[in-house]
Amino acid sequence: MKPDRKIRILIADDHYIVRIGVAAVVNTQPDMEIVAEAADGAQAIELFEKHKPDLVLLDSRMAVISGIEAAVAIRKLQPQARVLMLTAFDGDDDIRRAFEAGAQGYVLKSATAGQLIPALRAVAAGERWVPKEVAQRLSARNSYETLTSRELQVLNEVAKGLANKQIADLLGISEHTVKGHLKIILAKLRVADRTEAMRVAIQRGIIHV
Repeated sequence: MKPDRKIRILIADDHYIVRIGVAAVVNTQPDMEIVAEAADGAQAIELFEKHKPDLVLLDSRMAVISGIEAAVAIRKLQPQARVLMLTAFDGDDDIRRAFEAGAQGYVLKSATAGQLIPALRAVAAGERWVPKEVAQRLSARNSYETLTSRELQVLNEVAKGLANKQIADLLGISEHTVKGHLKIILAKLRVADRTEAMRVAIQRGIIHV
């Protein structure tokens, strides 16, 4: 990045107030400028093609197309595209999905301007940006076993308040099989009951309610 050239940034967030707030912070920096603002993932992809920004600041969850899906699409258009995720979700599975989608950095919406600006500069320069609290979550995740797709299905139905028989009927499996899945889920999440399983799963970003 040449020192006499501003970092051109595209912001994508479905909350107008968030976009205005981020733009206000960025525009105080002499080496940065907002070139476009998107209200959803589809618009973010369209504006990326049009403006070719140096950096895309994406909310992970947006209408039409999520920030995760937008990141994948943008990286397909330009493999060297630099993406920084800005999100309110700090579960370790949320973080994992962001990095798997091609993001080089992850910043929480609770971050201060003093935390956001260095993250923007770092990712724009091609560096990886992982805040300490995010790195701790990623490290902790390695000690957990991954749930299978079927276990995730069962867990999501449990989160909706369905009983074992209702889950069995919905998924086309026996109630005994559902109980077996639940036993494994509790063991993998290291919890004793369904209530605690919900708490841990939500906290880790495995499911969202």
